[in-house]
Amino acid sequence: MMYSLFDGIFPIIFILILAVVIFNFAKGVGTWHKNNNSPRLSVSAKIVAKRQNTTHHNHPNAGDASGAHGYHTTSSTTYYVTFQVESGDRMELAVTGSEYGMLAEGDEGKLTFQGTRYLAFDRENG
Repeated sequence: MMYSLFDGIFPIIFILILAVVIFNFAKGVGTWHKNNNSPRLSVSAKIVAKRQNTTHHNHPNAGDASGAHGYHTTSSTTYYVTFQVESGDRMELAVTGSEYGMLAEGDEGKLTFQGTRYLAFDRENG
């Protein structure tokens, strides 16, 4: 009985996981396409917030699929900056780590972006 239950559930779980992967891929391609077709805009903006999101992943040590000999951890960090434009609207854009380090809350200047894609921030002198 257990064997037949597994035979019935495994294909369903596999199809669900495959559907999620395909959906996320299509969503990413759609965002990329939308950004490419959006105009490049440069607007006056102020940096009002910064945040980072760090995720950690545990992996079994090399050659040990069971994890019996321990795990190693990798992490990745995504950096975000929130800009407020003259109209009062705010937008949060992902930036590289080096850009994140160069930007400070309160900075004012020209934000250049395309859709949801951050391109540059030129700080005003003063």
